[in-house]
Amino acid sequence: MDLALLRTFVTVHRAGSFTRAAALLGLSQPAVTSQIRTLERQLGRPLFLRQARGVTPTTIGDELAHKAAPHLDALVEIAETGLDEASSVRTLHLAGPPEFTAERALPALTELTGDDGQGFALRASFGNAEEALEGLAAGHHDLAITTARPRGALLTASALCDEEHVLVAAPRWAARIGSGRLRRRGASTLENLPVVEVHESLPFVARYWASVFDSRPAASGTVIVPDLRAVLACAATGAGLAVLPRYLCAPALERGDVVELLDPAVPPLRTYFLVVRTGTLAMPHIARAHEWLLRAAGHWS
Repeated sequence: MDLALLRTFVTVHRAGSFTRAAALLGLSQPAVTSQIRTLERQLGRPLFLRQARGVTPTTIGDELAHKAAPHLDALVEIAETGLDEASSVRTLHLAGPPEFTAERALPALTELTGDDGQGFALRASFGNAEEALEGLAAGHHDLAITTARPRGALLTASALCDEEHVLVAAPRWAARIGSGRLRRRGASTLENLPVVEVHESLPFVARYWASVFDSRPAASGTVIVPDLRAVLACAATGAGLAVLPRYLCAPALERGDVVELLDPAVPPLRTYFLVVRTGTLAMPHIARAHEWLLRAAGHWS
């Protein structure tokens, strides 16, 4: 059986689409369709059910993918290991949210970009979860850090770390609100106070309110800026309340630039996932970066 046909088949199986598989393989969609039809003729059985949006594997297709994929991944690992030895520096393409990527992932990964023969060149791009996953699926990135767990067989996700969210404000707002009053009266204490957020929908504030107060925020955003570092800066100047990741605002809390308004028994958490295209951990530079980030995350608090 032609290995090229099997490679195309496994890629379609993981992608769930001839079009997406074609992009990953660098082929035209008709070429992918032709290869799958050739393989189906050789086997005498259909491998996929064509649908309006993508394809669904048949029972035979699932069985073949289960048997063939590990062996194809092993061949990729052999080929990539040889390439890695011939060219010591590979390029790793990483995508993720700007603040987390800049403050946590990049400092960890740059420890691997040395000239000891085991490093790699690094290229990073910023975007939301949907953009990062779409770029990863299309082959534009090697690793993606997201707050959404992808579905389907094309992408494989590992839990990276949890992020604790904190309600903060400048000291003058904290003095006006009073922590005891906030604990007694709850969210009503914060009604009509200015809010600093990353989007008009108030995603961080709404999540905090739902988790801690079991309610929706009554205020609208006073300052909207699409970067959590800018949200922190605005909150520190007294522009309004903000909900921020603890890792990001911890230095400002220590300096007294902002004050934590409430210490709930169960703080709101958000999980980050480290995502790869299924099978690409056979590539040594991706596997090293993946393992290194998971190891580094164990020390993040």
